[in-house]
Formats: sequence, C-alpha cells, structure tokens
Amino acid sequence: MSDLLQLYQDIILNHNKRPLNYGELDGHTGKAQAHNPLCGDNVTVYWKSVDDILTGITFEAQGCAISRASASIMTGLLNGKSSEEIKDLFSKLLGFLLDPDSEATMDEQLGDLVALSGVRKYPARIKCATLAWHALVDNVSKASGGE
Repeated sequence: MSDLLQLYQDIILNHNKRPLNYGELDGHTGKAQAHNPLCGDNVTVYWKSVDDILTGITFEAQGCAISRASASIMTGLLNGKSSEEIKDLFSKLLGFLLDPDSEATMDEQLGDLVALSGVRKYPARIKCATLAWHALVDNVSKASGGE
C-alpha cells in the first residue's frame, strides 16, 4: 500500500474510532437525520446557529467507518460557516468524489476529507461519505432558530 493510501486509511480509521464532536449538542437550534437504506447507516446532525452562522455542530451515528469519519471531519470543518459556505463546501466535496481529476486542486479546501477519495472506486459508497452532509445541507437553512 502506498504511503498516501495508508495515510488516508489511518485518517478514516482514527475519525471512526475517535470522532470529533460526537454526541447530542446541548441547546441545539437545528437537528437533521439521514438514513442510507443500502447499508443501514444512520446519522443525526445537531447544530446551533446565530444569524445563519454555525456556532456549534455535533453528530451521532451508527454505521460504517466511511460515514462516521466523514461526519466527524465535517463537524471539524464547518463551525463558524454560513449555510451558503456549507453548501459551497458540500458542492466541492461532491465534485471531488465524482471527478477523479479534481484531487490536486481540492486538498487545501477539503482538509482531511481528501481521505475519502477511495470511495471513488466504489460509487455506492459515495452515499456513505455524504450522508451526514446531506442531512445538514438539506436542513441547515430551514432551521435558523428552531427544529
């Protein structure tokens, strides 16, 4: 295994075993759930927002290492972002996962999310890598101030 692939695998395994921002967020102003019926993954994302800016974000999940790692990385990247910035980053993530030529230009913007590049070989796993993102992006602008 190449050093880069080993690094990516280590990032995913570490986020799966020791996820960032795991658990229900006290006083959350928004909550969204998503389920992947193909593999049984379930994720709930909690957030606080003030004037369309995330001031806190956590998640709870049951599922594969890819979905848990992606949710963990997501929570580390999105605090302090507006719903438009979140949607823009999600769009870039989708482009990165669907376009193999985008890897060189996306490293800096996506941070540890580049570790998910391996799902490109398995299109069904893209849903795993984006499950928490779909839950958040589909609901964050709707829930400014309440669930």
